[in-house]
Amino acid sequence: MSIQMGDTVPSATFKIMGKEGPENITTDDIFIGKKVVLFAVPGAFTPGCTVTHLPGFVVNADKIKAKGVDTIACMAVNDAFVMSAWGKSQNADELLMLADGNAEFAEALGLTMDASGFGMGKRSKRFAMIVENGNVSYLAVEPAGGIDVSSAENILAQL
Repeated sequence: MSIQMGDTVPSATFKIMGKEGPENITTDDIFIGKKVVLFAVPGAFTPGCTVTHLPGFVVNADKIKAKGVDTIACMAVNDAFVMSAWGKSQNADELLMLADGNAEFAEALGLTMDASGFGMGKRSKRFAMIVENGNVSYLAVEPAGGIDVSSAENILAQL
């Protein structure tokens, strides 16, 4: 069963790129005492994620933060090196690029998919959520192939 609105975000540890290499960051670090928009993509540098999904959050970061959002986080089942490089290539300086390298957080949310047919193994479904002090206040999970309900524009309308 997947996470629902009103649920508490499960505990997990992500990797982010620090000045000296990959560093840990926990869900408590990210969500407790904050209003966060988290969106997840099946993979960094993949076409839909790079051309449509991530750019919407980059372009709308100021508008989203103006609605009281402390952090905009992008998550994928990739490593911290890939997430950092992707963020830099997309000018995503205002976003927290989270590596869920082993899909542990995506699994805890119940939002994984099998992308083995594309040679990608287990991945996160495409989704976006608004989390307030660790509790999910809004959740939008895309149907296969979609980039609509989890778009920056839709999330902005929900804030």
